[in-house]
Amino acid sequence: MKRDTLPVRSGEELEIERIEQWLRDRMELPSGELAVRQFGTGHSNLTYELSIRDEWKAVLRRPPLGPVAPKAHDMEREFAVLQALHPFFPLAPEPYMYASGEVIGSPFFLMERREGVVFDSSFPEEIKPSRELGRALSETMVDRLVELHAIPYKETALKDMVKPEGFMERQVHGWIKRYEKARTDDVVSGERLMKWLSNHIPDSDKAAIIHYDYKLNNAMFQKDDPSRMVGLFDWEMTTVGDPLADLGAAMGYWIQSDDPESLKTGLGKPSVTIQDGFYTREQFISRYAEKSGRDVSNVHVYVTFAYFKLAGIIQQIYYRYKRGQTDDPRFEGMNVFVNHLIEHAEETAGL
Repeated sequence: MKRDTLPVRSGEELEIERIEQWLRDRMELPSGELAVRQFGTGHSNLTYELSIRDEWKAVLRRPPLGPVAPKAHDMEREFAVLQALHPFFPLAPEPYMYASGEVIGSPFFLMERREGVVFDSSFPEEIKPSRELGRALSETMVDRLVELHAIPYKETALKDMVKPEGFMERQVHGWIKRYEKARTDDVVSGERLMKWLSNHIPDSDKAAIIHYDYKLNNAMFQKDDPSRMVGLFDWEMTTVGDPLADLGAAMGYWIQSDDPESLKTGLGKPSVTIQDGFYTREQFISRYAEKSGRDVSNVHVYVTFAYFKLAGIIQQIYYRYKRGQTDDPRFEGMNVFVNHLIEHAEETAGL
């Protein structure tokens, strides 16, 4: 079976001896050498698998190398989110321990290692592609999102960590500021789009727990029943806010077969969701409306914002690359994708 981890990338190594000593001082571990491998997906936080033979495994998450945007990559907050959410939503991995920076000079946390298959740009080699599986995966993605949004957030510890009132207003104006701050001379201004977004901020009085980075390759599925989700990851942006913002964000990542090539390949190989059987965005939104009972008549506003927000996230990464704060070759040329996202957002808005 093809593994979902790889040897650690050059320049992103961990001080594994310090981590091992810190762990052994705080928990019972089997004897043997602590091995480390890296999860290859993702362009933001760095995620590693720690293991001792086949007897013990955990996942370590830490911020990216170099300077990062203020309030971004907050490991302590993500750890607290998992602590609050895991008892109510078991697909969120159980968090184990948090370290503020005294161990490796950077904060990190450890959490449960889940086992299964991840669908990214292709079907895992042990899974046979089919229209039926594409449809089942699509349905599962919708239904788990509906379940997350149905959790009574006031019964969780998240209630003390969030401020749902005025969520979309803060989001729109906040991401406009972030985009402007990170803009380089090789990306478009986005001025027309930002003005449209400022004039179309939804007035939402419904609040729910939102993942806010909900996409297929952040989910893990059971090997012998690949339509069954067994884990959902990357809870860094989780908060309580407008659930349609979460739906819009999911649609910003959801690629369909008739999308322009620039959208399909902006972050590398096209998502597996372009293959036969997978929902279109319209089908995804329709099932969400049916299962949740929510009015989605203005969902295009949320999808437009999702493309702009994604452009802002990518631009922040590209900004770090352009300024020499990281030399990861995956980031070269991301400005082109930012420009395409702004263009696509304008089309979604009808501009």
